[in-house]
Amino acid sequence: MVIPMRKMSKNQIGIIKSITVKGELGRRIRDMGLIPGNKFMIIGRAPLYDPVAIKMLGFTITLRNSEADHITCEVSDSNCL
Repeated sequence: MVIPMRKMSKNQIGIIKSITVKGELGRRIRDMGLIPGNKFMIIGRAPLYDPVAIKMLGFTITLRNSEADHITCEVSDSNCL
C-alpha cells in the first residue's frame, strides 16, 4: 500500500517511493537523505501531530506535516512494530 508519510502511524516502517515536490523544498527533503528506496520508521509525533519524527540511516529527522505530505511511502499491514 502506498500512502503519504503524514498518514503513517507511530512505530510503522516504510520505504520511500517518491518525493512529489520540486524546487527548493524538494531539494531540501532530498538533502536530508530522504530519497526513494530508503527504509525508515516513524518514532513519534508532537502532541498536535506536527512535526513527525522518523528514524533512518542511524539518525533521527523531524519533518513538518507540510513536508511529509510530499513523501509517498510503501507500507504493509505486517510491518508495524
